Amino acid sequence: MAADRRSSAGVAGPARAATTTGPGDVTSARVDAPYPDALRLDLVEDLHGHRVADPYRWLEDADDPRTREWSAAQDAVTGAHLERLPGRDGLAATLTALLSAGSVSAPLWRAGRRFATRREPGQEHAVLLVREPDGAERVLLDPVALDPSGLTTLDAWVPDLEGRRLAYQLSSGGDEHSVLHVLDVSTGHDVEAPIDRCRYSDVSWLPGGEEFVYVRMVDEDEAPPGQQAFHRRIWRHRVGTPADTDELVDGPGLYDEHTYYGVQVSRDGGWLVVTGNVGTARRDSVWIAELGGTDVKLAPVLTQADDVQCHAWVERDGRLYLHTTDGAPRWRLAVTDPRTPEREHWRELVAEDPGSVLQAVRRLEAPDGTVLLALARARHAVAEVALHDAADGTPRGTVPLPGTGSLIGFSVADRDTPAEAGRLWLGWTDLVTPPEVHRFDLATGETLREEAAPGAVDLPTVRSEQREFTSADGTTVRMFVLSPPDARGARPALVTGYGGFGISREPAYTASALAWVAAGGVYALVSLRGGGEEGEEWHLAGNRAHKQNVFDDLHAAAEALIDAGDTAADRLAIMGGSNGGLLVGAALTQRPDLYRAVVCSAPLLDMVRYEEFSLGRTWNDEYGTAADPDELGWLLSYSPYHHVRDGVAYPAVLFTVFDSDTRVDPLHARKMCAALQHATTGDPRTHPVLIRRETDVGHGARSVSRTVALAADQLSFLAAHTGLELS
Repeated sequence: MAADRRSSAGVAGPARAATTTGPGDVTSARVDAPYPDALRLDLVEDLHGHRVADPYRWLEDADDPRTREWSAAQDAVTGAHLERLPGRDGLAATLTALLSAGSVSAPLWRAGRRFATRREPGQEHAVLLVREPDGAERVLLDPVALDPSGLTTLDAWVPDLEGRRLAYQLSSGGDEHSVLHVLDVSTGHDVEAPIDRCRYSDVSWLPGGEEFVYVRMVDEDEAPPGQQAFHRRIWRHRVGTPADTDELVDGPGLYDEHTYYGVQVSRDGGWLVVTGNVGTARRDSVWIAELGGTDVKLAPVLTQADDVQCHAWVERDGRLYLHTTDGAPRWRLAVTDPRTPEREHWRELVAEDPGSVLQAVRRLEAPDGTVLLALARARHAVAEVALHDAADGTPRGTVPLPGTGSLIGFSVADRDTPAEAGRLWLGWTDLVTPPEVHRFDLATGETLREEAAPGAVDLPTVRSEQREFTSADGTTVRMFVLSPPDARGARPALVTGYGGFGISREPAYTASALAWVAAGGVYALVSLRGGGEEGEEWHLAGNRAHKQNVFDDLHAAAEALIDAGDTAADRLAIMGGSNGGLLVGAALTQRPDLYRAVVCSAPLLDMVRYEEFSLGRTWNDEYGTAADPDELGWLLSYSPYHHVRDGVAYPAVLFTVFDSDTRVDPLHARKMCAALQHATTGDPRTHPVLIRRETDVGHGARSVSRTVALAADQLSFLAAHTGLELS
């Protein structure tokens, strides 16, 4: 390895003038100042025979005075550019109006009490409400009442089976370091001291509301330095007692490094089921234990070596249900006796459907004793619900749904709410419908809208469709396309997707998409490989050694829109965040000619060193590890930071990062921004490379006003550089 840390090196200055012009060359959105100086190190490492340069490694350290100075200078350049973007204020007003629709969630029923969230117009965050059996409704938790700054988020909540107590988790400033609280539902007051270290903590109540099982990170002193986030334990807690007296739940092979755990206590309190996955690996370990005594002994059902996914729980009929990919990449449903949980005892109840993905199961009991299973499926990312006999899995019809959209909630009433028996609640959204609640009644076979989003919104008229196109290897891929109803000719287009971790991007109400189309643009959401839209095989076709398929799918989607006459390369923008930031980062380095403007948010970009920071090491099952020679080859084949080339006219690029992000470190965007600013031949007046930085927010949830401010900057940047005229 050679390293030169001299104080002077190549410094990026004003980029050379662009040699082409077009509708995206907007001089009203110009960068007058040269880019801030960025020291280029002559640092090259030999990694498994690959010579890997890393000229901006110093930007990995956020506390380095040079990084602070560079970041402050970038803030000034970016701020000046964004402030002058045409139509930005009007766009912010449009986004505010669209988000003023608010939202409602499907209810969770407990002994006659109805728990749900709602965000009214003007509210920064949704609030948690409880409705009493007599119909009286009141606010149980309001994040803004707890913190008027709007920086506190309600990360999770779950009431006990009796509806008397509620466990809830709060974090502040975007760090996602949840603190667990328990309150009395009648008084709204906490009943014990909060429990810290509960990031990504599952909670499951035992009957009676006196105890729950939960997940907690170890104390900092119990883990190697910097590795606390990778070590968790499962505890049984009695409300009102100190957390340090909790009972550890243990079992063979349970506490491997960086395992995330799920816990599920059966409604009768007789069984505990634990699931575990190492990092984000799509493989589940499963354990089960019979409760009753003080000594809980977990027995393994599945291990990582079984290489399947499985959601398991003991239902009120006494059977162990297994929603699994075992022999079924689109998932199937099996059952067994919890006393004989091994795979050889599983009985298939509902087989895999080769055309859809089984997502969730609910037990639906009618007053007349009819018991069905409601199965939520997605067919090419579009929701559908099927009914099956609970005893033998025989199909019993379908649940009518409002249209082409997504389920964002799926619930039934508990047995202690008999007035609501035989009903199924569906949280619903689609491309033009804000989150609302529908109710299916088994007695009538009808689905009715029970509660709309609370705000009245003047929605733009749009045309929506799902299209098919062919990727580079001949695979058929789909995308949802929104456009003005009278669209003719090439228009500015915004294409987005995710393509990773088996996560599906489904049709949903998105204010930024509607604002873009309302201004006359075309918006496309692509069901990229790497996601879960077509099951686990679709995911595996876009990860690890096959990651290039994801980028090829995006390129093919863009070309399909061009071929259809919807847009042109000089009017085409792409946007993505997190793994989607990696997507657009790779896309702009692979095909700089195809894209005119890019927003790259909270991205992974240095795929050689991603494991060294934040939660990166938990993602190596998805991407591969640089510690392995072959897998390093995969990573280097597309790592955006390592594919920046001098003398290329790169698109206009805006990186957006969040200093409190504890998932993806902003260092990725800092290094990539410096590399692009140095390399591009694009004129900074028309093809700028900028980085927008926020503090006190992180990777996840944020207030409405922060959401509007970010989206207004992102969309107005893309609009200015693709020729979309904002009013």
